[in-house]
Amino acid sequence: LQHSAIERFHLNEGHAALLTLELLREHRDRAGREEFAQGDIDEVRKLCVFTTHTPVPAGHDRFDLQLAEHVLGHRNECGITDAICHAGQLNLTYLALALSHYVNGVAKMHSEVSQHMFAEYEVDAITNGVHATTWVSPPFAGLFDRYIKGWQRDNFSLRYALGIPDNDLWQAHQDAKRTFVEHVNRETNVGFDPDTLTLGFGRRATSYKRPALILSDLHRLRRISQSVGRLQIVFAGKAHPRDEAGKSLIREIVSLARQLGNDLPVVYLPNYEQQLGALMTAGVDVWLNTPEPPLEASGTSGMKAALNGVPSLSVLDGWWIEGCLEGVTGWAIGKRNHQIHGASADSLYDKLQSAVVPLFYNDREGFIDVMRHAIALNGSFFNTQRMLHEYMVKVYRIGPGWAK
Repeated sequence: LQHSAIERFHLNEGHAALLTLELLREHRDRAGREEFAQGDIDEVRKLCVFTTHTPVPAGHDRFDLQLAEHVLGHRNECGITDAICHAGQLNLTYLALALSHYVNGVAKMHSEVSQHMFAEYEVDAITNGVHATTWVSPPFAGLFDRYIKGWQRDNFSLRYALGIPDNDLWQAHQDAKRTFVEHVNRETNVGFDPDTLTLGFGRRATSYKRPALILSDLHRLRRISQSVGRLQIVFAGKAHPRDEAGKSLIREIVSLARQLGNDLPVVYLPNYEQQLGALMTAGVDVWLNTPEPPLEASGTSGMKAALNGVPSLSVLDGWWIEGCLEGVTGWAIGKRNHQIHGASADSLYDKLQSAVVPLFYNDREGFIDVMRHAIALNGSFFNTQRMLHEYMVKVYRIGPGWAK
């Protein structure tokens, strides 16, 4: 590696951890030795920082040492310390932990969970953020250009969304929603109504995300839609090709949607990718998120929605623990660390029935105020500009004037 000008290597997930083995080899070779020494680890640790991204076991790669040697060739780094080859395996997460001087999770709650998982290491927190210019829809970009000059250069200035008039904010939302509803109807012919409260759920289809939670009790869901205010729900998200449970969830949602029929339109959109994600996060009225705590490390789709004035209705996990001000930026489903599936479903229906649906249909000014605070409090903070600033200040600290 030619990296004389590189002062920090950021291992973003354990997949990058094999880099540390090459750095170890380079440091040993420069010292003119054939064997590794503790000093090699010390020098590599100065160069490396590590971000872990998930508590889900599948996100932490582990390989049998014989397989590792077959692929990588014979290596003797394990002889330096047991931390490199953890529990007799090449564990990429532990490799990154052992050879980094700084470790962080991607939300405050995630850092707490990771600290319990890896108790012998100190795990800090830098909450994820999304790229505002990419995820702000054209109607809202035009709105911000009018009222918040320079918002793309200074995302923190989105806090001034508090001063945007109701009519203008609502019109931008209606423009984004109309574009999305037209897309849904063109693709599916389901007959979505632009004036109906629309819930959106878009993310990878896997069990711990619990996409079908809102469909747990079709009778109650139908009753809310008929007696409190009309609902329509849009789902999207692909399953990993080898995730049979995820594929089964998609089939289950499609089947339940058929049972609801015209009483409550539900659609599962195919080919979920960035463009569709952008249409969804700007075009629904409320963003739904129902992971099983504490498996949602951060989550970012709700951040994208917030930039477009779309509040979240979400389980208190990941970033939403930090972003949720009840009835101000959105609504919580259940309580923190509430892991009982049935109770979460009951809480979801209770919140829809008592807060979200009545506010949308009976207090438009109040709903717009939640939209406004979603932008001003969450959109202005949960973005990559703030995130990168934290990494620069807390982690990278490179170049003249920075303390090494």
